[in-house]
Amino acid sequence: MSEKIWFLLQFKPNSHRLAERNLLRQNFETFLPMQEVTRRKSTRFVSDLRPLFPGYMFVAFDPQTAPWRKINGTFGVSKLVSFDGKPKPVPLDLIAGLMRRCDVAGKLLPSRRLAPGNQVKLLTGPFANFVAKVDTIDSNQRIWILMECMGQRTRVHVTADFLQLSD
Repeated sequence: MSEKIWFLLQFKPNSHRLAERNLLRQNFETFLPMQEVTRRKSTRFVSDLRPLFPGYMFVAFDPQTAPWRKINGTFGVSKLVSFDGKPKPVPLDLIAGLMRRCDVAGKLLPSRRLAPGNQVKLLTGPFANFVAKVDTIDSNQRIWILMECMGQRTRVHVTADFLQLSD
């Protein structure tokens, strides 16, 4: 069995459930990451699930064998994002990272609570298994760590997906 290839599609306004249901009926696998949004409604706060990427979802198929052209004619779908008439694959590591951060229903889980001063281990890249210290986390959730490398401290920017709290 070949590895899944994921593509991006745009759905019509407020039609993500309709598009997802109709794509599943046609045996296309979909992934729609959702996040809980709290908003004020009159005098109370209301929470509901909204797509993480408003207007877009992911769909998996093999472009060589699947009848992918019928996706554009699916109720609820606006269009499959394409360049020069061909759908462009989404990097698998991006999809895998999103899936790791979601539960089985596609709801985005709260990020692991990292705080300045935490000892962390890098999971991938040339510094995999290096232990570092969280220096700062800015307002956009970018994480800066301090690494000890060849006797010098180096400040590096990483995302939470590449870090694990160290024991």
